[in-house]
Amino acid sequence: MRAADPIETVLRLAVLLSGGTAPTLAWRYLAESGDPTLTAAADAAERGADVGTVLRQAGDSWSGLAAIWSVAVAAGAPLSDALRSVVGALRETAEVSSDVRVALAEPAATARLLGWLPLVGVPLGGLLGFDPVGTLLGDPLGQCCLALGLTLMATAYLWMRRLSRRAQPPSAIPGLEAELWAVALSAGVSVDRARGLIGHLGFDPTGRTDVIDTLELATRAGVPAAELLRGDAWIARYRARSAGRVSAARLSTRLLVPLGLCTLPAFLVIAVVPTALAVLRSTALP
Repeated sequence: MRAADPIETVLRLAVLLSGGTAPTLAWRYLAESGDPTLTAAADAAERGADVGTVLRQAGDSWSGLAAIWSVAVAAGAPLSDALRSVVGALRETAEVSSDVRVALAEPAATARLLGWLPLVGVPLGGLLGFDPVGTLLGDPLGQCCLALGLTLMATAYLWMRRLSRRAQPPSAIPGLEAELWAVALSAGVSVDRARGLIGHLGFDPTGRTDVIDTLELATRAGVPAAELLRGDAWIARYRARSAGRVSAARLSTRLLVPLGLCTLPAFLVIAVVPTALAVLRSTALP
């Protein structure tokens, strides 16, 4: 059984609800696939419980749908319209993550391949007719080289893994707070009511954020804030995509540091130095 996909679930929910299907029945239709997350959501809807709470427990990939559903239900916003707005956010977030992972794949794969270079160099010395393995295992100086080389390799691996993790895109949906504000205000609730609903989800609606600036702009201009907020959400996702690509480009350069400071010295002490020692030991000096 294939696990339910949040984007696919949102699309199907939006279509079912816009066709006049009741939310409880829509969840039950989706739960017929047997997915445990959808089944738990359908059970919660039938009990009258908060479906958003159930979805949040299913993992970060469901957090966007969970937040939008909770705010839309509490504010009385049309669920089909709210879901259609969030599906764009989910799709763009998935595209951002995919673009960044593709950009990171090449430098990360190159770094992993070069990380094995020190060990690959050992049998090359054997092909030249020398015994670097015997030197590494039987000679005290060779054993020191082996210990130092393995330490450098481990350091390079941990260093590069940390750099790769730091370049990964965040799991949170960029612009989600602005989307939540737009859903709440489009339902006609007051700013204070929307602030309470969004604060209940863990956001800090009292802090000085771009959302507050947009609300003040809408108030001064006398225009609806919902569309301005949706524009803020789009800009946040655009910036996340740009930042992800920049991080991937920087990773290609930053990976050269552990390669130069750890991997190359490890190659020298594991492959080159033992081979040189083997040459010296096998050569009769006068």
